Amino acid sequence: MSVADTDPAAFRTRVVAESIRLFSEHGYESTTVDQLAAAAGMSRRTFFRQFGSKEDVIFADHESLLAQVGDRLADSDDDPWLAVCGAAELVFAHFVRDRDLAVRRAQVVQEVPALRDRELVTTYRYQGAFEEFLRARLPDESPVHVVAYVAAVTGTHNFLLRQMIRGDDRATPERLRVELSRVAMALGAGRGPGGSPAAQKSDRRVTVVTYPTGTSPAEVARRVAEELGEG
Repeated sequence: MSVADTDPAAFRTRVVAESIRLFSEHGYESTTVDQLAAAAGMSRRTFFRQFGSKEDVIFADHESLLAQVGDRLADSDDDPWLAVCGAAELVFAHFVRDRDLAVRRAQVVQEVPALRDRELVTTYRYQGAFEEFLRARLPDESPVHVVAYVAAVTGTHNFLLRQMIRGDDRATPERLRVELSRVAMALGAGRGPGGSPAAQKSDRRVTVVTYPTGTSPAEVARRVAEELGEG
């Protein structure tokens, strides 16, 4: 029985690792589909059927990961805003478990514009899954608020993922959990219908946060959370 029969996700990860190795050794353009298929232990036709193009194979493990995210969200009984944070943590944990693969993939992707474009498409698929989940669970929520919240969550995740890949010891799953809890506190959890803050106390405090034009949603959320925490 092959690895593919016992653990399809592990098999995809192995194929991704082999494709990255070949791209690193021979260059992306010089590596042929026949070489990739041989490394995966399958015919050219089977390779195309299971993995598609060269652009697809380097991100093939994301297919299994996206399925895990979908299952995690579907089975969650948490506050929907917090469920999205938990799903983002699941994605981060996947790359932490095999940081070497994440580092080598980043190096290959950085050198090939087509792969950088494909990486963006893959990122948007996670955002789309998060947005679809929140819209289904919170049908009365403002679409703009849903998009802003998901942008803050994915922006925070992606920033720390890049830092982890670059070797920043502070970019840990624990750090991500803290930062995402700040995003949830500022923009998500504890909010009432339509995105209005839930009225839990009669006394309200106004928080003013200034930031330069172009500041990311994640950074805005972090600053709001800091101001709320200091009050």
